[in-house]
This record gives sequence, structure tokens and C-alpha cells, in this order.
Amino acid sequence: MSDIELNNQQTLLFSSAITSEQRQRIIKTRMAMAESRVIKAVFPSVTNHHNTLFGGEALAWMDETAFIAATRFCRKPIVTVSSDRIDFKKPIPAGTMAELIASVIHVGNTSLKVEVNIYIEAMDRDQREHAIRGVFTMVAIDSDRKPTAVLTEDLFDLCPACQL
Repeated sequence: MSDIELNNQQTLLFSSAITSEQRQRIIKTRMAMAESRVIKAVFPSVTNHHNTLFGGEALAWMDETAFIAATRFCRKPIVTVSSDRIDFKKPIPAGTMAELIASVIHVGNTSLKVEVNIYIEAMDRDQREHAIRGVFTMVAIDSDRKPTAVLTEDLFDLCPACQL
């Protein structure tokens, strides 16, 4: 990205003059605040013929958790535009718990990339394994359903932890 493009992007994001370091600090703070965790019980009603979590159900859970993290990051209406890569590492059996952890990993002008990991937990013992990883691209939209900036000055004003 050229210096002109970077400067234009910063102007779009904040009308007040802030340094690149300040912008990065704001993004880092909002990323930490946006991390989202959801725990689900894996009941037979969401399993497949192998008695493991149906992949489509796992994707729906991941998309919802990515949506929550993206919304917490920018406090704007959000839509999913893609699931970039999903890696199924281990099956998730019925009778376990699944912890979904979503983290914003990249901030663009109108989009966010959110990584979602699912961990399996046994219900009867302290055992935890990484089962699924995926990355979702989310876009902030305005009232006309057009892409809009994910970081704006009003958001900065609403975030006491982001104050310089």
C-alpha cells in the first residue's frame, strides 16, 4: 500500500489527526475487547450419522461467533462475505462440549477477518483438544446495506480504553 493510499485510509477512518501508532493502539485495544467465547453442548440433535457434530452445524456456530466478535469490534451492522478456510482437525463427538473462540485478526477499511477456533472438552474430565479452525471475512454495512468503515471517530469516542 502506498503512502498516499495509507493516508487516504486513515483520513477515512478518523477525521481528526492521529498517528499511525495511535491508530494501531486503538485497533489492538478493540481487537482484545472483541474476543468472543461461546460454549455449546454437543447433543445428538446436532450430530450426523457418525454421532459427531455435523459440519454444517459447526460452520453455523463459527459464523455466529465470528459475527459476535466483529460486531463487538466495530459496533456496526455486520454481514459475512466469506469463510476463507475451514480446517476440520478432529471430529467432535456427541456428549462433549465445544468452546468457540473468535478473534479479530485483520482490520481493513470496511472489512474484518475473524479467526474462529473450536476446542472439544470432555464433560467428565479435564481434557481439551483443538478440533476446528476457520477464518471468516466480515463487512460492516450502512443503512443502505453498502459497505462502510469499520473504524470511525464516533467509535473511538465510545471506547474509554482507546482514549489516548
